[in-house]
Amino acid sequence: MSQEANPAPRSLAEALRARDDASLAALLRSRPDLITPVPTDLTQLATRAGTRASVLRALERLDRFALQTAEALAVAPDPASGTALLGLMAGDAGDETVAAALPRALATLREQALVWGDDERLRLVRTARELLAPSPGHPSPTGLGPTVHEAASGMSPGRIQEIVTTAGLASTHDSVSAVTALTALFTHRKKMAKLLSGAPEGSLEVLSRLVWGPPYGQVTPEPAAHLRWLLDRGLLLPTAPGTVVLPREVALHLRAGRAHREPEPLPPAVEPAATHRPQGVDAAAAGQAHTALATVEELLKDWDEGGPAVLRAGGLSVRDLKRTAVALDAPEPVAAFWVELAYAAGLLASDGEADERYAATPFYDEWLERPPAERWALLAEAWLTATRTPGLVGGRDAKDRTLSALGPGLDRSAAPEVRHRVLTLLAGLPAGAAPAPESILTRLHWERPLRGTAGTSRPGRDTPAEDLRTRLARWTLTEAELLGVTGRGALSTQGRALLGVPGPGASGGPGPGGPGEGGELTGAGGVAGVADSTGVVGGAGVVGGAGVVGAGGLPGAGGLPGAGGLRGGGGLPGAGGPAGADGPAGAEGLPGGGEPGGPGDKLPVHHHHAPASAPATAPNAPAPLVPLSPAEQAVATATAARLLAPLLPEPLDHVLLQADLTAVAPGPLERPLAEMLGVLADVESKGGATVYRFTPGSVRRALDAGRTAADLHDFLARHSRTAIPQPLAYLIDDVARKHGHLRIGAASAYVRCDDDALLTEILADKRATALRLRRLAPTVLAAQSDPAALLEGLRAMGFAPAAESAEGDVLITRAHAHRTPPRTAPEPVPDGPPPPDSTLLSAAIRAIRAGDLAATAPRKPTGTDPAAGELPRTSAAETLATVQAAVLTGDSLWIGYVNAEGAASQRVIAPIRVEGGFVTAYDHTADEVRTYPLHRVTGVAELAEE
Repeated sequence: MSQEANPAPRSLAEALRARDDASLAALLRSRPDLITPVPTDLTQLATRAGTRASVLRALERLDRFALQTAEALAVAPDPASGTALLGLMAGDAGDETVAAALPRALATLREQALVWGDDERLRLVRTARELLAPSPGHPSPTGLGPTVHEAASGMSPGRIQEIVTTAGLASTHDSVSAVTALTALFTHRKKMAKLLSGAPEGSLEVLSRLVWGPPYGQVTPEPAAHLRWLLDRGLLLPTAPGTVVLPREVALHLRAGRAHREPEPLPPAVEPAATHRPQGVDAAAAGQAHTALATVEELLKDWDEGGPAVLRAGGLSVRDLKRTAVALDAPEPVAAFWVELAYAAGLLASDGEADERYAATPFYDEWLERPPAERWALLAEAWLTATRTPGLVGGRDAKDRTLSALGPGLDRSAAPEVRHRVLTLLAGLPAGAAPAPESILTRLHWERPLRGTAGTSRPGRDTPAEDLRTRLARWTLTEAELLGVTGRGALSTQGRALLGVPGPGASGGPGPGGPGEGGELTGAGGVAGVADSTGVVGGAGVVGGAGVVGAGGLPGAGGLPGAGGLRGGGGLPGAGGPAGADGPAGAEGLPGGGEPGGPGDKLPVHHHHAPASAPATAPNAPAPLVPLSPAEQAVATATAARLLAPLLPEPLDHVLLQADLTAVAPGPLERPLAEMLGVLADVESKGGATVYRFTPGSVRRALDAGRTAADLHDFLARHSRTAIPQPLAYLIDDVARKHGHLRIGAASAYVRCDDDALLTEILADKRATALRLRRLAPTVLAAQSDPAALLEGLRAMGFAPAAESAEGDVLITRAHAHRTPPRTAPEPVPDGPPPPDSTLLSAAIRAIRAGDLAATAPRKPTGTDPAAGELPRTSAAETLATVQAAVLTGDSLWIGYVNAEGAASQRVIAPIRVEGGFVTAYDHTADEVRTYPLHRVTGVAELAEE
């Protein structure tokens, strides 16, 4: 297309007006704040795209090289040519890698509406230039200072002429031409080299200190000779008393034309630090998934009768978190993770009572009835999308208050994006590959440099080693390992499925668990396309009926796998990983490949061609994988559950009783068996096999629950693969013989027993003093303490009393399951407006195009033309006459219209008929026939003939 047919845009609004629908959709999808609310026309869209808050958000989503390109444009002339920009990025020598990557970075900036104009007149949005350009209070990330013209603006004309003369230039008649001559000298490579060849060694050392920034320095009123040499020739210019600056042109000459010391055109490569067998990774992840389910169940079982109290400000107290950590046999940060995970999944909440406590929700009972793989998938999905960040527990908020588990202040809107990005980078590596955490962090920092602190001096941020994005990445790796999304530091097959990523062998042959299925992620027993002649999982253990057992064992509740386990805890990279929600758009200008057409095809201002700003794919650029929609995520979660199911051990219906009053469960137990055994015995150790210990207290607990000695003997005989050891049989019979011999009721409380000698023994015991007992009858004692305290006190003395009702019947004590009212899982806190879906994009673009058509339609000049953006104003009589005339002539009109809600808009209509105070017309902006009340029309104007 010729230059005359397609003139260069004169503003950002004109540049946006020249885009097609696919390019506008890409802009609105990557910057959703521009569409909230929908702009009335493209001029308003351009204005909104140039606001400080929107530009800051857009800059924070740029990768390092795109940001470096924007920083170079901020120190380049405005407008800048493509050649000048290339010189700033690649230097005088020319870096081929930088030159090859520059078009992609420039296309990204254009797509984000941060840069507009053709390649010979590139303009950075004014707000972005103000944010990135150097100033005394805000140094440029490039380290460059002001130009000669800016630095010399406050100098006297006489001093400027002295500098020009000392520099070997002819004096001029004014300061402007003198500054221009000095600028021309500093930008001429050969003349500058000749000038600096005569510089003293001390002067060159000063220049070398300032060249890469900061460009400001301090001098005394009587500077040394080497400083005076620089000041006399303008190589250092004063900006304030005692302060000098290195002009930008001088610094660029010393840098060989480069704006940055180290341009980074390509993302850092992420290399595997260790490679494991994919089957071993899946087995380790499955084992940890089993442990995760057991831990969450144990947590909520511990809180079954009502958990810890809710703090006044919300959340768990430090003491309650410590108790929970002891109960789970895990460090406090890991315990906080499990608590927050259960909360995010909707399994626990506060009960809302006056004495508010945490308890399981009704959904927890429904969750327990699901298959183990489905239960894990629900936890994994909740973790992936949650904005609550357990790693912050124990830290301090902006008001220096401690952040507590389940309390306010733990939401971080960047958490889902970072989790998804870390796992996606893992998915970009070969199956079984575990990268070094630091390489992940380096890659993430390249993709979002302004989300950390390097390259920015914005106040209120953490140090580079402690910025939130880095910590989120480290926590993601640790939490993914605890949850079983990864195994031995590598992404598991079910983890890939959770992201919706095809397995490495999706198109390959059969996996170790069976023949591959076309399009499926894996075979039944492992990663598709990875053959194993034995079909047995090595390394981390063998999956079998008795659980997951092997050389690596199962990690504990707070631990990580042993051999080949996670080293450190950073984020995970992937050489070809996806860009995530904020990555560059696809080849058609839309994330994931773009759209061939757009929603405004019927508008006359539309044109259909591939946008010139569509970013090309760079080597090692992130793949265009974005977080899944809710429907897609549900499908991916179901797929992950299906892939995990064969790897989880089957529940067992038996235990192994041993002579030392213990029982060994060689794997997970069926729920009824596990629940009964949890009442009859105490858990002594957990892992691949759980060890239960029988004690007098645990047996008495089973008797209190209404079981008899015969019931207990029968239960153990049915569920033990070994005979009941004699010590265990004696223990049950002995406790049962004593159980209920003493009876306790309310007097406040009383003790009755047929054996008066036993009551005499209790009265004589010094430990009973606190119970304040007295004899009412030979077989009855009264107490001033309540029945519960009396019951516990006598048990502590070694007796086995039983509580009785007012009728004299033995009370059976069973655990009371306390549940909250129905609760929903907490909603994630989004990072700004959510990305619009295709339906909203289509409607918004149509509305913007329509509004722009009405705003830019040429109109006939009148004596009272409205200002730009204002509605036309005419009297009711003039409005009616003009509309009636347009019906006869078939002309189109420009009208101002106010709807019933008071919202004003501009429209272009072709009136069809006027009757009863209404005008029926074809609305060009809405592309349909509509009827408008004439009293809501503010005014009309005729359109100019084209």
